[in-house]
Amino acid sequence: MKIYISADIEGVTGITHWNETDKGKGDYGYFAEQMTREVAAACEGALRAGAAEIWVKDAHETGRNIDPEALPEITRLIRGWSGHPFSMVQELDESFDALLFVGYHSWAGSNHNPLAHTMDAHGIQYIKMNGIYASEFMIHAYAAASLGVPVVFISGDKGLMEEAKAMNSSIRTLAVNEGIGDSTISIHPQVAVEHIKKEVELALKGDLALCKIEVPEYFEVEISFTAHKKAYKASFYPGMKQLSANAVSFESHDYFEVLRMMSFVL
Repeated sequence: MKIYISADIEGVTGITHWNETDKGKGDYGYFAEQMTREVAAACEGALRAGAAEIWVKDAHETGRNIDPEALPEITRLIRGWSGHPFSMVQELDESFDALLFVGYHSWAGSNHNPLAHTMDAHGIQYIKMNGIYASEFMIHAYAAASLGVPVVFISGDKGLMEEAKAMNSSIRTLAVNEGIGDSTISIHPQVAVEHIKKEVELALKGDLALCKIEVPEYFEVEISFTAHKKAYKASFYPGMKQLSANAVSFESHDYFEVLRMMSFVL
């Protein structure tokens, strides 16, 4: 099996404050290590299930958070950002048997995680796809679906697990924390590591075809920016319409065109 893992940090166990996500802050080091541990656990679970090739995308902020030496030797680690519209699943293609998400978080505008956001931590009020608030998981799960790659596992906050199950009930989910206001309730970091390892193994030993997500035939995307000047600038992207001082909309039958638009306006 050839497996792809996309990893973020705002959904690792224990994380609660923006200082814990920022390389320039003293709290960051511990949570970058926990992000690494959770990704390494997912790799171990994949190996136990028979994976022969594992690709990992470090998909938080700089794309330079995961300790490469902590990962199995067969792993290929994607660091930094190429600028490709696939963004957090850069290099994903039809050759992969499954996609896994580790450390993901709820969408901008939700109350499931103190660090909830979508693509831009502070510049986006919300993104909606076909009237539904979109998370980074949703955006990239549809990218996988457009290639026919099943999404088999996700870990992160409790609210996001509910979103994943709504997209496809066969996806194995693991809630490592739950956001309540500006606080979190989290499981023990070592428990998270062991559960990720176990759940990934079970996910990859199951019927992967059951985890394929259906791609909508048409996309209506609404983006609300915190700053009105960003909406004004985005309104000049081909096919974009301005809805209000802060919001724009874009429609397409082609999901790659949606991703291309986001790569230029977000």
